Amino acid sequence: MPFEYPVVFTRDAFAAGNEALARALGDGPRRVHVLLDDGVARAVPGLGARIAAYARAHALELVAAPEIVAGGEACKNDPFAVAALQRRFFELRLDRHAFVVLVGGGALLDMAGYAAATTHRGLRVVRVPTTVLAQADSGVGVKCGVNAFGAKNFLGAFAPPWAVVVDGAWLETLPRRDRAAGMAEAVKVALVRDPLFFEWLEANAAALAAGDAAALDTLVRRSAELHLRHIATGGDPFERGSARPLDFGHWSAHKLESLSQHQLRHGEAVAIGIAIDAHQSVAAGRLAADDFARIVALLERLGLPLWHDVLALRDGGRRQVVDGIDEFRQHLGGELCITLLDGIGRAVEVHALDPHHVEQAIAWAEARACASATASI
Repeated sequence: MPFEYPVVFTRDAFAAGNEALARALGDGPRRVHVLLDDGVARAVPGLGARIAAYARAHALELVAAPEIVAGGEACKNDPFAVAALQRRFFELRLDRHAFVVLVGGGALLDMAGYAAATTHRGLRVVRVPTTVLAQADSGVGVKCGVNAFGAKNFLGAFAPPWAVVVDGAWLETLPRRDRAAGMAEAVKVALVRDPLFFEWLEANAAALAAGDAAALDTLVRRSAELHLRHIATGGDPFERGSARPLDFGHWSAHKLESLSQHQLRHGEAVAIGIAIDAHQSVAAGRLAADDFARIVALLERLGLPLWHDVLALRDGGRRQVVDGIDEFRQHLGGELCITLLDGIGRAVEVHALDPHHVEQAIAWAEARACASATASI
């Protein structure tokens, strides 16, 4: 069954003269409910009133005033958040021809998207991602879900959106830490898909770290294009198999998020995971040491971490993060399949990790963190 949805790049999406969102909704009756990430609402005072004015200018029927919803990873960990939204959709009498417009970061898009996907077996969702990570990766894909039982994205669905509206102006409201965290997914997709994009990231690392708008727009657009190309042409958009190259660095990242009780941003955990799996690629004789050094240098120049203290947690002699390998296998639903690198831009799937190589990679990260801490004293 074919699926098709537009991903529109624009600026100032809720300006009265901008037709991108109205066009994405299509013709005919357009009953709309807008959910706003509370972080976005705080960063952009008066946003609800702007959205209401936009709806009047484009003859959209808002079924209620734009509603502020808790965002961030906490909303994906809240066992009552999805049910609360489902009840709200019921109270507003939303049907399968109604639209839910989600304005926020990746966590809100995941949680609220899951609530919409399980209401009437699927309301029409229009995503307006507001973070680098959501615009460059998760917000343009086909998945939604929440965390449960201590596991990342244990509950969820494949639910292609009706449309995605990517507005670069939102990135100007982000704290530096959140901008940097989102860039990790761009580094990841460059490493597994596009060596020229990786070279561009290296050349523009200083501008990206400084929050240059033009550089961020280019990063977001190219990363989104690569993610969409994989979904559309990779042969497995709903992940029925076990190979998931776009999850490079994620077996440890997901575990690090839970071990840190989500003190780590998702992108920060991915950056650590990239370094760990790139180091393993060198140990396995696949990746050149010089290329590994380039990867580490880029992550650091973008302001991304390579270590967190939860990596040192052990049960007896076993590092707790290593449990992420089996949890990842379960998440895949079959044979363990982890992506390593044969070079920058060249991914390879392996079905086992050498425990010694895993330990070496984490020990390298710890030694580097200790050396950095000593140098800063």
